[in-house]
Amino acid sequence: MTLALRPGPLNLITDVPGLTVGHVTDEAVRSGATVLRTDGFWVAAVDVRGGGPGTRETEALAPENLVGKAHAIALAGGSVFGLAVADGVVAALSALGQGLTLKPGSPAIPVVPGAVLHDLGNGGDKAWGLEPPYRRWGLEAVAVASREFALGRVGAGRGAMAGHLPGGIGSASLDLGGGLVVGALVAANPIGSVYMPDGQNFWAWPFEIGGEFGGHRPQGHAPVVDPMPDASRLAGLGRMQAGANTTLAVVACNADLTTAECKRLAMMAQDGIARAVRPAHTPFDGDTVFALASGAVALGESRAVELGRLGSAAADCLARAIARAVFEAARG
Repeated sequence: MTLALRPGPLNLITDVPGLTVGHVTDEAVRSGATVLRTDGFWVAAVDVRGGGPGTRETEALAPENLVGKAHAIALAGGSVFGLAVADGVVAALSALGQGLTLKPGSPAIPVVPGAVLHDLGNGGDKAWGLEPPYRRWGLEAVAVASREFALGRVGAGRGAMAGHLPGGIGSASLDLGGGLVVGALVAANPIGSVYMPDGQNFWAWPFEIGGEFGGHRPQGHAPVVDPMPDASRLAGLGRMQAGANTTLAVVACNADLTTAECKRLAMMAQDGIARAVRPAHTPFDGDTVFALASGAVALGESRAVELGRLGSAAADCLARAIARAVFEAARG
């Protein structure tokens, strides 16, 4: 008999102990930032599948390189300007004494990878001249980070779109038992649709738990249709351009993974995007998934089996998080 698994108490990525999330939302600019903080120096990795990514310090997380860990992950709107959110996070964490210290008395050096989505054409006030607000938002997001946080059109998801519908921030978690917890956080801005052709049911509906994104169920089978029926409409909105769309995500667990194992976790979690968005990983998207592991729970001798279980759960959480992002955005 297979036991049904349940989300953690918050059904957020912060059900993984040691994580906090801070949003900054600017209604005038119609953009924002979302920062995921760890309570230490967590093992980390990243997997990029989209054709137009906008990222920072992803090579620092490559298994063959030196670091393979992170103190925080910064997600933002603003396209290339939004990469400055990580500058603010670095400054804020360093001032708190969090980061690598390579020489006594030198400033702490936080490792803060990040990724951005494109929301510059949404009509907000982008006349910031020589002082874009994103670095400041990074400082502010660190200050307000907590275990509980809002979903929908907030933070990095404020200016996001999912196809031609509002996108946003989503999150979900899963308690695997034995002390293992997995969670996902997403800023959903894909060119693809999160809805089936009926416009009512999410592609991610088989993975929903407890009506977390409306509880709709399709009748019969999904028809075989054009995977991108709104191409002309999306082109008119300026979204059929490389880098104009993306799904930015972080998955996390409390297992004692290596950087290479975290990479596998991120790779498997990408399947969550494919389950929830159609089409996914297009030339126009910048789909990027970061993975974090606190190391608090030791895996047994069957590490590969347990890693596969964690990766599958991470993909399910990410699919649910994407649907929750759009569902909550529609609710206002």
